[in-house]
Order: sequence, then structure tokens, then C-alpha cells
Amino acid sequence: MKRRILCGLLAALFLLTGMAAYADTQKDVQEHKSCKYCGMDREKFAHSRMLIEYGDGSSFGACSIHCVALDLAQAFDKQPKAILVGDYNKKNLIDAEKAYWVIGGKKPGVMTKTAKWAFADKKDAEDFIKENGGKLANFDDAMKATYEDMYNDTKMIREKRAKMKHMHQEEKK
Repeated sequence: MKRRILCGLLAALFLLTGMAAYADTQKDVQEHKSCKYCGMDREKFAHSRMLIEYGDGSSFGACSIHCVALDLAQAFDKQPKAILVGDYNKKNLIDAEKAYWVIGGKKPGVMTKTAKWAFADKKDAEDFIKENGGKLANFDDAMKATYEDMYNDTKMIREKRAKMKHMHQEEKK
């Protein structure tokens, strides 16, 4: 009987600890529910979301590296203290500069034609590449590719939004 109670208490403690850790990893989603540039739900895109913590104490939550690039390009006078990204598999935030990035592959990207995914573990990135293609990269490579893709990605997004708007207008008729 004592053993059952002890096992039950340990299981409850484990669950509460896990829930607290999950809540802590999702704190940024509560502070920045949607991306200010595109309006995308950051919880839904936890695997690609990013967070910039600036030296002045402000922060910016994005759905993707595409929207982070937009913010960094506009915030010349603000120094990033930390840039975090969602681990593709685990969905927890990791240091974007220490992450193993995969550029490209067959999985569609978020806000981009050329996907850019981050992983905390190199093995996870390599396993992703084996299954989906792409190339291993670092954060600088991912940011450079993001800026190089910016015009075509912005054009693609505008076209998709115009098509969706047109479809909604047709539905109302």
C-alpha cells in the first residue's frame, strides 16, 4: 500500500514538473500570441517560432526566421541580446546561433519557399536531412538565405493573400 502511494506521488510530481517545464517553454507564446508582421499563431508554429530579446528589455515574437529578418532589418538601433528559435522536433526554444540549421528539403517552409529549420541536436538535423533532404547550416547561413529569399518570399505571400482575399469575396456573393 505504501509503495502504491509513493508511486502515485512520484507520478504526480513527475507530471507537475513536466507541465511546469512545458508552461515555461511556452511563456513566449503567451507574451507574443501572434506574429506582428503576418498574424500567424505562434503556438501553432511552435516548431519554427522565434523570439528576439533586445538589450533594452523589449522582445519580439515571430512565427519564423522570415519575420525575424524583417524585424532585425527595421530595428537598427536595437541590439539583440538573444535570438531564440523553436527546435523543430521538441518545439522548445533554443539559442538560434548554437542551433544546427537545415536549409531546404521537401518539407514546406514557414513564410518561405526554401525551408529553414533549427535543431538543438546535430543528430536530429542529420536525421531530418536523411528523410527530407536539405543541407546542414549554421545561423549565419540561415539568415543569409532568408535575406536572399526575401523578395521572392514576399511576392509569394502577397500572391497567396490576394488569392485568399479573392476566394473570400467570391464566397460572400
